[in-house]
Amino acid sequence: MVRRPRTIRSHAGRRKKAWRLSRYDIRGVQESQHSSCVDLPVPRRYSPDFLLLPLNNMDSIKGIKGVKDILPEETPRWRLIEDTVRRWALSYGYQEIRIPIFELTALFARSIGSATDIVEKEMYTFPDRDGTSLTLRPEGTAGTVRSFIEHNRAADPLPQKYFYIGPMFRHERPQAGRLRQFHQFGVEFFGTSDPRADVEVIALLWRLLSDLALPDLTLEINSLGSSDDRAAYKPFLRSFLSQQQALLCENCHRRMDTNPLRVLDCKVPSCRAATESAPRLTDHLSTEARQHFDQVLCGLVALGVPYQLNPRLVRGLDYYCLTSFEITSTHLGAQNAVGAGGRYDGLVKTLGGPSVPAVGFALGLERVSLMFQKTSSPLRDECLYYVAAFGEEGKKCGLVLLDELRRAGISTQCDYRATTLKAHLRQADRAKCRYAILLGDDEASLGSVILRNLESKAQEVLPLEGLASILKTRTFPA
Repeated sequence: MVRRPRTIRSHAGRRKKAWRLSRYDIRGVQESQHSSCVDLPVPRRYSPDFLLLPLNNMDSIKGIKGVKDILPEETPRWRLIEDTVRRWALSYGYQEIRIPIFELTALFARSIGSATDIVEKEMYTFPDRDGTSLTLRPEGTAGTVRSFIEHNRAADPLPQKYFYIGPMFRHERPQAGRLRQFHQFGVEFFGTSDPRADVEVIALLWRLLSDLALPDLTLEINSLGSSDDRAAYKPFLRSFLSQQQALLCENCHRRMDTNPLRVLDCKVPSCRAATESAPRLTDHLSTEARQHFDQVLCGLVALGVPYQLNPRLVRGLDYYCLTSFEITSTHLGAQNAVGAGGRYDGLVKTLGGPSVPAVGFALGLERVSLMFQKTSSPLRDECLYYVAAFGEEGKKCGLVLLDELRRAGISTQCDYRATTLKAHLRQADRAKCRYAILLGDDEASLGSVILRNLESKAQEVLPLEGLASILKTRTFPA
């Protein structure tokens, strides 16, 4: 049924146009229930579809498919992961950069490649009010390069080494380890084409994942050569693929013309079998590209970082060249890549900057969290003390005591709904606090508190005044 504007009268008595929803617009809303709908004026530029909701029997609003809440019981694990990657990045001399959540669509189309799956099918793109096309960032490298160019960071004589942590957005089919809003940690090293820079970023990724004790990690590495190497190789690959075309999936048929290297990376079993004997790009490398790759491999051996050569490894982004690498784990199922990266020497110039070589990687934090969850004991933010304040005077003193302890940096909590000592102790146990500070009217009048060990049940009397200083001097076993 067609939505139609109706003239209604507002509380102020003014006449205005509003939209009502028909019975087909919201499931379960009948024509007779129109009087229970919320009438709102229609803002300019926006469709009225989302404006009216029934007040009675309204379905609860749920999260978007593929967008996950990170709940309080999960955030300690996430914070440990984030603290670990930050610590390792800083130890390697990388500084944090924070780039916008959305950018001009042209930035991603030009950098990632218009023929890639990301640009063709996965980006969240929308028009701004002035008609400018904007996109939620699907990855972090393009925005970091844009910032590097815009702020003329190439003029700095020091190497520019950045890291970032934040959400990215791609419209993919949600599954374990693959969400539509996901989080990445990434590093970018600008200013040198020295193979030792490649070794550095690979070693950084390997060390931090090893520090997190993630299981069954494998570093796979390949060389994509230079753009000239790939141009010379593609005719050989296309010729081979044309002979296997009947065995390839629909996506690979399309990729044969637009981005044939991506056929080698297809995860469809029939495609993998059909390309098993495909010509290898490493057999078509120039002398310079071969020397660069050999030096990277020698550097990894010198640092004791194990690797496996994977001639099928290509990246889904057009800007990569020379070194390409990926760390995988058998604990992740089909989406087995934990982190990946490579060199992108031409990207800065492609986006309008000077010719500056660069190398970097991105790490999927959801996938790290999935693996970390399976291999470690549950983590929890511990609150050491619970203030059990009850009675008229006890509540007043308890509120002041809570503030004093927190200002002293002592983790403390209280459930204001509890009115009796029994209720407070029950909540303290549920919150897994180690100690309860008992403060009733009698304690308030005496200027003291009772400190109770919730595990051993041992108690001691301590002065109320200066309690924060006393507790700060105490040490407790982990």
